[in-house]
Amino acid sequence: MTDGSGLEGAYGATLSRIKQQGKEGLRLGMAALLWISHAERPLKAQELCHALGVEIGSTDLDGDNVPSIGTVLACCQGLAVADKEASTVRLIHFTLQEYLRAHPELFDRPHAIMVEVCLTYLSSDQAKALSTSPPRDLQGTPFLEYSSLHWGMHAKRDLSDCARQLALKLFDDYSNHVSPKVLLDAEKSPLFPVDLAKPSLFSGLHCASFFGIVEIVAGLIEVEGCDINQIDITGSTPLVWAALKGHKRVVKILLGQDNVNPDKPDIYGRTPLWCAAKGGHEGVVKILLELDDVSSN
Repeated sequence: MTDGSGLEGAYGATLSRIKQQGKEGLRLGMAALLWISHAERPLKAQELCHALGVEIGSTDLDGDNVPSIGTVLACCQGLAVADKEASTVRLIHFTLQEYLRAHPELFDRPHAIMVEVCLTYLSSDQAKALSTSPPRDLQGTPFLEYSSLHWGMHAKRDLSDCARQLALKLFDDYSNHVSPKVLLDAEKSPLFPVDLAKPSLFSGLHCASFFGIVEIVAGLIEVEGCDINQIDITGSTPLVWAALKGHKRVVKILLGQDNVNPDKPDIYGRTPLWCAAKGGHEGVVKILLELDDVSSN
């Protein structure tokens, strides 16, 4: 059974067996396949298990909810395996990824679910209790790194009302959360040096602009007291991040605010225009050059 039609039949039959399991087995099996097939990078076993143990909206990460990797793989009925060499969990074969993509009806709004899980994890009491100063011990929260680095990528694909509310709640005190430090440390760019021992000053608007999440940026700038020109730990404004990452729609929203300074340089003298040009984002460069108060020099 090596032809495409044979494999498709085998995958369909196995998925039917997953659905015939008890309620918890069905939940774990399908949720695991969702995460493995839609994650931004291969997940480690602990990351996957902790993601599956999240109760969306809960402020407590209950360890009793985290399944073992053996249980998860058993619920997948052989469609997922642990790659011991890479210490990750993957699908049994690349053709299964193709099969799942060809049958999007198997998962209802996967990216929206993933955002909700990531934001619930970041909003938990355990995540909030972590020190923002290095060295940071994330061993007790193995899903925190993935959640910090990738929730915004999933949010750009699909953002539910629940996820939007979770994000706004997280941003209430985001500068004092460990997540911005994890995100900025991962950038590791000589252009944006970070002293992780200092307060991040990385606001929710910085984060939403970094990822290019239009709906959240629009919501945040309507909040009274939102400083649209605030400088973060790297010396960057939200507009600088949006320009550097090439998020045209976010750039337009930020430029539409009366109090925005479209030519405001960071602490190193880099303007949004410079950052857009450095990132090779021609569309953003054109938008900025159309403004009278932006210097082409």
